Amino acid sequence: MEKIFPQVDIAFKKIFGVEENKDLLISLINSIVSEEDQVAEVELLNPYNPKNFRNDKLSILDIKAKSETGKRFNIEIQISDEANYDKRALYYWAKLYTEQLEAGHGYAALSKAIGIHILNFTSIPEAIKYHNVFHITEKETGIRYFKELELHTIELKKFAPNQEDLSGLISKVKNSLDIWVAFLTRHELLNKDALPKELNQVTLKKALNVLEVMNFTPEEREAYDSHLKWLLLEASALEKHGSKSREEGHKEGRKEREKQIAINMLNHDLPIETIATVTGLSVEAINELAKDKRSKQ
Repeated sequence: MEKIFPQVDIAFKKIFGVEENKDLLISLINSIVSEEDQVAEVELLNPYNPKNFRNDKLSILDIKAKSETGKRFNIEIQISDEANYDKRALYYWAKLYTEQLEAGHGYAALSKAIGIHILNFTSIPEAIKYHNVFHITEKETGIRYFKELELHTIELKKFAPNQEDLSGLISKVKNSLDIWVAFLTRHELLNKDALPKELNQVTLKKALNVLEVMNFTPEEREAYDSHLKWLLLEASALEKHGSKSREEGHKEGRKEREKQIAINMLNHDLPIETIATVTGLSVEAINELAKDKRSKQ
C-alpha cells in the first residue's frame, strides 16, 4: 500500500477533521494552546467532506472547531511556502472571529479566536523555537489589552531538521506537542504496536492506525495526488526562483536580513555559535556585530 503523508491537507483533515476522530483533534489543540484555553469537547464547524473539493482540487482544507466554552479554532497545515503567509494567517483569523457575530447580536457574543498554522517550511527564520505564539501587546509595557487574538505557528522543519533516526527523534520529545510533531514529520519511523515509552500515547496509536488503514475513494485519491503534486512542484519552483533571485542581485538584501536577524538574536543574549548556525553568518562577522552593538550602548 502506498504510504500516505499526513502533512498533505486532505490526509490531515481525514485524520483530525472527522467526527470519529474528535479525540485526536482535542489532543492536538490541547498540546498547542495554553492551560486556560484547554478544551474538553469540540464541535466541528466544517467537518471533512469530499464534496467540498470535488470542483476545486486545490481548495484550502482547514479545520474549524468550536469548544464547549465558545472559543473558536482554525487549524491549517501548509506544505509549501508562499508569499505573504503572515497576512493570510491574519486574514483567516479575522474571518474566524467575525463570522461568529450574527445579526442583532452585540459584540459581547464574540469569543476568543485562535489560529493554528502548521507549516512544513521555515516562515520565521529569526525564531529558533518551532512553536511560536503571537498576541497584540502594548509596545512598552507588554500589556495584552486585546486578548481575543492569538496565532500559533508550528514550523515542522525546525523540530527535526536533520532527518534523525528513531533514537534521535525520541531525544527531542519533551511534551505532547513534540509527540504530534514527531507523528507529522517522521510517522514512518513509528510502529503503533511497539512505541517507545516516550511516545506511548493512546491518541498517537489511534492516529497511526487511522493513517495505516486510510482509504481514499478514486475521487479523493485524485485530489490527494493533485494536492501533493502541486504542493511539491510549488515548493520546488519557489526554491529554484529563490536561488535564481539570489544569484541575480538579491544577495545584498539577504545579507542585510541575516545581519538584522543576528542583531535581534544578540539582543536576546543567544550564543554566537547558535546565531551562526541560524543565520549562516561567520562567527567573525557576528563578533563584529556584537562589537558594534557594545560600542553603541
